[in-house]
Amino acid sequence: MSEHPRLKALPGGLDRAGRSVRPTPSPAPARERADREPLWREALGERLRSLRLDLGEKLTETAGRAGISPQYLSEIERGRKEPSSEMIAALAGALGISVGGLTRQVAEELLRTRLTPTAPPAVPHRYAGQVMLSLAA
Repeated sequence: MSEHPRLKALPGGLDRAGRSVRPTPSPAPARERADREPLWREALGERLRSLRLDLGEKLTETAGRAGISPQYLSEIERGRKEPSSEMIAALAGALGISVGGLTRQVAEELLRTRLTPTAPPAVPHRYAGQVMLSLAA
C-alpha cells in the first residue's frame, strides 16, 4: 500500500524492543532561522533581555516588578511567547523605559537586521500575471 501524497511519517515512536525513540533534531531549522527576517516577538525578547542584563538583574527581579512569573519572562525573552500590549507595557515599566522607547529600539534593530534579497524580483509576484498578459497582447 502506498502513502497518501500529502501525508508524511513523523519521526519517533517505538523501536522493535518497545523502547521510545526520540527523533534527533535536524540542523535545518537553525539554518532556516538564520536565513529569515526575525519575528517581532524574537526581536522584542532579545531587546528585553538586553535591557534586563544591562541593569544587572535576574529574571526573578524583573518578572516580580512586572507582575509575571520568571518562566513566562524567560519565554518572552527567548521569542517563544507573544506578549500582550499590557504585558509589554508592564515589562517596559519594570525596566525603566517607555513603551514608545522600547518599540523604537526593537524597530531599529529589525531595520538593522532586515535581510535584503540578493536578486530582487523584477516584477512583484502579485502583478506577474497582469504584466505577462500585457506583454502577450
